[in-house]
Amino acid sequence: MDFTLSAEAEDVTGRMWDFMRERVLPAEPVYEQWRAARGHDDHAHPPVLEQLKAEARRRGLWNLFSAEHGGLTNLEYAGVAEITGWSPVIAPEVINCGAPDTGNMETLMLFGTPEQKARWLDPLLEGEIRSGFAMTEPDVASSDARNIQTSIVRDGDEYVVNGRKWWTTGAADERCQVFIVMGKTDPDGPAHRQQSMVLVPRDTPGLEIVRHLPVFGYQDQHGHSELRFTDVRVPMTNLLAGEGDGFMIAQARLGPGRIHHCMRAIGMAERALALMVERAKSRVAFGRPLAEQGTVRESIARSRMEIDQARLYVLQTADLIDRHGAKGARTEIAAIKVVAPQVACDVIDRAIQLHGGAGVSGDTVLARFYASARTLRIVDGPDAVHIRSVAREELARERPV
Repeated sequence: MDFTLSAEAEDVTGRMWDFMRERVLPAEPVYEQWRAARGHDDHAHPPVLEQLKAEARRRGLWNLFSAEHGGLTNLEYAGVAEITGWSPVIAPEVINCGAPDTGNMETLMLFGTPEQKARWLDPLLEGEIRSGFAMTEPDVASSDARNIQTSIVRDGDEYVVNGRKWWTTGAADERCQVFIVMGKTDPDGPAHRQQSMVLVPRDTPGLEIVRHLPVFGYQDQHGHSELRFTDVRVPMTNLLAGEGDGFMIAQARLGPGRIHHCMRAIGMAERALALMVERAKSRVAFGRPLAEQGTVRESIARSRMEIDQARLYVLQTADLIDRHGAKGARTEIAAIKVVAPQVACDVIDRAIQLHGGAGVSGDTVLARFYASARTLRIVDGPDAVHIRSVAREELARERPV
C-alpha cells in the first residue's frame, strides 16, 4: 500500500504548512482577543477570518475537500485535514473546508437539483454563506435514524415540518442561511425508508433558534444550537433526492466527513505532542528537566506510536474510499471514528498532565482541544454504535482456516 503523495498534493501540503505558519497560527490570539472583547456568548463573525479566507484563495487553498473543486483525492486531502487540525477553530473554515459545510456541500453535489445547487451550493462553495445539518434530537437516541421524531408531512405542493433538533452546528452565526433537516415522511414504511431530508432556509416562518449549547463551557463562534420547527412550510422542490432517501443520504454524507474529522483529530494530537515535548525540555522538577523523567519519556513515546498507528489506519480508509467508495470501506470508517478521537483524547490528556495547571487554563490550546476531541467521540454517532458495527462485520467475516 503506497501512500506517497502526487507532486500536486505535495505542493498543496507544502503551501498549506506555509499558510499555517505565516498566517493562521499567528491569527489565533487575534481571533481570541476579538471574541473575548465582545464576550464569548456573542456569535458575531471575527473580521480576521475574512482576511484569512481572502489569503487562502489567493494561495490556491480553497475547497480542497472536493476532488471536483479542489483537485485532491480523499487520501490526498487527508494530509491537508491533518494540518488544519493544528488550528481546528480557524484553519478549516478559512480554506472553506469546515464542518458541517463540507458535508452539506457534498450532499448538494450528490443529490441537489440544478435549482438547489444554484441557490445554496454555489454560495457555499464561494464561502459567502454557511449551513447547518439538523438531524440530532433531544428526546431520542438520534444515532439510530429510526428514532427520529421530526415529521415532514406533504400538504399540496409543500412539506410541513414539525419537531425539535439540537447540536445543529453553525446556527448561531447569521451567515448560516440554510439547514438540511432530516425527518420522517413515512413513519409506517420500511425502517430505512421512513426518513427524508428537506432544505429549510433560515428565515422560514415557524423556525425558531431556541438556544446555543456550550461544549464543556465553551461557546463556539458558530454555535451548536437547539432548533424548534412549528408548522414550517417549504416547497416540494426543497426535497433532497426522493421521499424515503434520508437514511441513504445520511450514510453517503458521513463517509468522507468522518475522514476529515479523524485527520483533524490527529492534527490536534500532533500539536499536543509538540507542546508536550517543548514542555518536557523546558520545565525542571526535582532537580532535572521533565524530559529526563522516565514517566514523561513514556508519555511522549506512547503518544508518538499511537498517533502514527491512527494516521495509518485513517489513510488506509481514505484510500479504500477512493478505490471502492464509502460502502467498500464501511467497517474501516466506523473503526477510525472510534480510534482517532480516542488517540487524540489520550495524547491531549497526557499533554495537559505535563502542563499542570496551565494545561486546564486558557493559556494553552489544550483544554479546548480536549473538549473538542472528547466531543468527537459522540459526533456522528457515539463510540458504542461504531464498535457495534465493527463487531457485526467481524463476526460475519469468513476465515481462511
